[in-house]
Amino acid sequence: MNAKEIRTNTLPELQKKLVDLKEELFHLRFQHTINQLDNPMRIVAVKKDIARVQTVIRELESADSQNA
Repeated sequence: MNAKEIRTNTLPELQKKLVDLKEELFHLRFQHTINQLDNPMRIVAVKKDIARVQTVIRELESADSQNA
């Protein structure tokens, strides 16, 4: 997922995506702990996706507060 794809979503969609990504990260960490994780780099990718979504959410909230 790249920033262009994220920016096309609305704020509620982004918030739902953030929750989904955090759940996925939890499950990946759990699998890593019990040594059942096939691709450990997936954890890094999910963390980066979470950061991208949080950045876009913050930008949208900032833009809304400046317009109000």
